[in-house]
Amino acid sequence: MEKSNKSKSDDTKKGKKAPRVWELGGSANKEVLDYSTPTTNGTPEAALSEDINLIRGTGPGGQLQDLDCSSSDDEGAAQNSTKPSATKGTLGGVFGMLKGLVGSKSLSHEDMESVLDKMCDHLIAKNMAADIAVQLCESVANKLEGKVMGTFSTVTSTVKQALQESLVQILQPQRRVDMLRDIMDAQCRQRSYVITFCGVNGVGKSTNLAKISFWLLENGFSVLIAACDTYHARAVEQLCAHTRCLSAQHPPEKHAGRTMVQLFEKGYGKDAAGIAMEAIACARNQGFDVVLVDTAGRMQGNAPLMTALAKLITVNTPDLVLFVGEALVGNEAMDQLVKFNRALADHSMAQTPRLIDGIVLTKFDTIDDKVGAAISMTYITSKRIVFVGTGQTYCDLRSLNAKAVVAALMKA
Repeated sequence: MEKSNKSKSDDTKKGKKAPRVWELGGSANKEVLDYSTPTTNGTPEAALSEDINLIRGTGPGGQLQDLDCSSSDDEGAAQNSTKPSATKGTLGGVFGMLKGLVGSKSLSHEDMESVLDKMCDHLIAKNMAADIAVQLCESVANKLEGKVMGTFSTVTSTVKQALQESLVQILQPQRRVDMLRDIMDAQCRQRSYVITFCGVNGVGKSTNLAKISFWLLENGFSVLIAACDTYHARAVEQLCAHTRCLSAQHPPEKHAGRTMVQLFEKGYGKDAAGIAMEAIACARNQGFDVVLVDTAGRMQGNAPLMTALAKLITVNTPDLVLFVGEALVGNEAMDQLVKFNRALADHSMAQTPRLIDGIVLTKFDTIDDKVGAAISMTYITSKRIVFVGTGQTYCDLRSLNAKAVVAALMKA
C-alpha cells in the first residue's frame, strides 16, 4: 500500500495521471481522438484533395463497377448439393423452398404449386410488386415443368437461370442508355451532352449529380454544373462545395490548363429554364463536354413547380432526363415515379410531352437484400436504372445487373 501510494503521489507531482488498470486485465489506451482537419501539412484545400484521393475507385479508366453480387447461399448450395438438411445459411431463402422438388419423376405444375406460392411470398417480402413476383414464379415453373430433377444442385441452377433470364428482360427495357457512347457522339457533332436531374425533395439529387460528375471526370469528360434549383435555400452553396471538391481532384494543371469542372449559377429566385438555357450556351462556347442540370426537389402534386420543370425540359430539350429516387422507401419510390411521369405529361407545353428517360436509385446500401422495389420501378415504367448510389463518397456509384439482383433475391 505504501509503495502504491508513493507511486500515485509521484505521478501527481509530475502532473501525470497513471493509466487505469481494470480488474479483468484490460488497460486504457492512449489513443489520439482528434480527427479534425490537419493544418500543419497545408491548407484545408490540400487536405481535402488528399481525402478525395482516398475515395478514388470507380474502376480502371473510370469504368463503372457492377453492384457486388456475392452471396454465401450460392457457395453453400454448391458445396452441399447432396446434403439438403444443411443449415439455414446454406439453404436459406429460395433454395430452402426447393428441397422438395428433388425426385425421380418429371415435375408437373401441381407438384410445384406449393413451392411457387412460397417463392412468390418470399419475393413480395423483398419489396417486389405482387404481379411481378407472380410473373417471375411462372417463368421458373415453365423452366422446371416436365423435367426430372435428380440432384438439389440441378434444381438450384435451373431456378437461378430462369430468374436471371426473366430479370434481364425486366431490367433492360426498350431504350438503351449508354452515356459514355452518347457523349462521344455529341462530341463528334461539336455539341454538349445535356442531362437533367429531377425528383422529389431530399432524395439526394445534388449528391448523386456530384457522383456522376466524378465518374465523368474520371473518364476524361469536362463537366459544367448548372445550378437551376433557385427555390431552396443553400442549394447553390451545396453545388459550389461539390464543385470545389471535384476541382481539387481534377485541377486545370493536370489537363493542360483546361478547366474540367465548373459551376454555372445565377443565384436564387430566377427562372430555372432560362438559367439552364444560358448554361447550355456557355458550355457550347467554352467547349464543355457535358452539362448537368440540377433542379429543385418537388412533390409530384405541386402544380406550379411541376409546370416549371416541364417548361425547363421542353425549352432546353436535354439528351437525358433522370429521375432520382430513394431505394429506402421501397414501393413508394415506384408510386412517386409513376405520378411524376404523369405530372410531367399533364403540365408539359409540348404536343408530345417529354418524360423521364432513366432512373438513379439512391441509398441502395440501406436496403440490404430488399431489391424488389428496383425491379418494380423498371417493370412498371419501362425505364432503366442507370445508376445505383451505394454510399457517401463520390466513387459510391454502381450499375445494377441481373446477377446481383438474383443473388439478393436468393438470400433468406
